[in-house]
Amino acid sequence: ILRGVNLINGEGAPPLGPIDIVIEGNRIASIHNVGNPGVPIKAENRPEAKEGDKVLELEGHYVMPGFIDMHGHFGTDDQGVPAEYVAKLWLAHGVTTVREPGSFNGLDWVKQQQVRSASNAIAAPRIVPYVGFGQGVDGPLLTAEATRKWVQDIARQGAAGIKFFGAPAHIMQAAFDEAKKKGLGSAMHHAQLDVA
Repeated sequence: ILRGVNLINGEGAPPLGPIDIVIEGNRIASIHNVGNPGVPIKAENRPEAKEGDKVLELEGHYVMPGFIDMHGHFGTDDQGVPAEYVAKLWLAHGVTTVREPGSFNGLDWVKQQQVRSASNAIAAPRIVPYVGFGQGVDGPLLTAEATRKWVQDIARQGAAGIKFFGAPAHIMQAAFDEAKKKGLGSAMHHAQLDVA
């Protein structure tokens, strides 16, 4: 239970508080208004702590929703920065969900991190794995049929979406159409190759 916090709800309104927030597992279970600023907290409005609960007295502190990083790469250990370090940096900066828009360490690797994060085996945000368009295929996707099959394959492997880099219109149309059928999201890399 987070006791006596000021809640910034992210909707543009002034902070609410004091508030008690009950967290169960990794989720907010309930939010309780326990008073008004500058006056004593109403004890009768407080949620009761059960045996084994951890209670943090946080009057004067602020709580706000976590940030969602829509474009965050883990990088690789051979770059000299372990993935675990990157995940902890995201958390330290308030990022509670990250879309990994390419899974360039491999979809299997990113899916493993996703499972480990969800089970609290590692300290990391929630992970949403996207796959770079055509990843894992030798050469470019040249037909609508091959494109649709690739999208079906990555959906079956657990990708949440596709990061596109550009392709001929008929290939993009096939990919978008199949992605929509499979419930996959999409993102586009906008290269500025001719900009000085």
